[in-house]
Amino acid sequence: MLGTGGAIAAAPPGLPSPKEGLNVLVVGLDSRAGLTDGEKERYRLGHHECACTDVMMLMHVSAAGDRVSVVSLPRDSLARFPAGHVDRGTGDRHSAHPAKINNAWKEGGPAFTIRTVEAMTKVPVDRYLEVDFRRFMDTVDAVKGGVPVCTPNRLKDPVTGIDLAPGTTALRGGAALQYVRSRRADGKMDFGRIQKQQKFLANLHHTVRRGLLNSPDALRAFATTLRGGTNQGERGITAVELVQLAGRLKNLPPARTEFAVVPISGFNPDIEGVGSTLAWDERQAAQVFAALRADRPLPKLAAATPANIPQGLGEYRPVGGGTLVCA
Repeated sequence: MLGTGGAIAAAPPGLPSPKEGLNVLVVGLDSRAGLTDGEKERYRLGHHECACTDVMMLMHVSAAGDRVSVVSLPRDSLARFPAGHVDRGTGDRHSAHPAKINNAWKEGGPAFTIRTVEAMTKVPVDRYLEVDFRRFMDTVDAVKGGVPVCTPNRLKDPVTGIDLAPGTTALRGGAALQYVRSRRADGKMDFGRIQKQQKFLANLHHTVRRGLLNSPDALRAFATTLRGGTNQGERGITAVELVQLAGRLKNLPPARTEFAVVPISGFNPDIEGVGSTLAWDERQAAQVFAALRADRPLPKLAAATPANIPQGLGEYRPVGGGTLVCA
């Protein structure tokens, strides 16, 4: 919803209940604010940050509260930013230009990120949540016993330092961050990292549903940690609204959640000043986002193999959350 001059209209108080379902844009920031030098070394985080969004997920909660659909938007997706916005880092007014979608936050913050996603998907964003490395780690640490992940084979990534034996492992904050950042261990590039992020989210939901939802005090503390105290803009979800959302989804089993990656057609030719980017399959992506707008499940589409991407990667293939939960 845009006001005059493209400004985002202020959201009404309280978690909204749109008749077509609730849409929440969840982003993970590549930010090391609040981390100690020891944590950066221990978890192989380095000291350079892109000040961009490494994770972008569009989460749709059905109006009846009986289904959650999550569509991941790869960070290297090609976006075209409109003219006129002011770069919050340099103060320069931009002309229209191509960019990776994850650069929207760097140039314009939460408001411009929301506008970019809405322009590309035509899905209205009702609420926005951003989580940096510090809040991610602290939030996972707030889950008693950690969050389980299961790997069929050994998962060893020399970049993030994660090294998991086959089977199920309960991860605490720092190790969980290593897991969701891993993209070098299995040869699946960023698509493999997205799969890990979706698997982690499915297991986090399952774990919270079985534990924290039975303790109001613990749930409030969890929501407060996840939300943090940073300014996330006019549509930023509040800790109170996160608790309300948890209440709506209290009885939602993993089998009623679904995950997918936006349909991809392949890699674009390199663009000067931007680099390698991913092109969305416009026809199939339009069908996916039309389903979200209409409050329908993710559609089953004819298989399409993205060009110049290794087989088995990048295909649009909705997966039920129940299949991602560790036994």
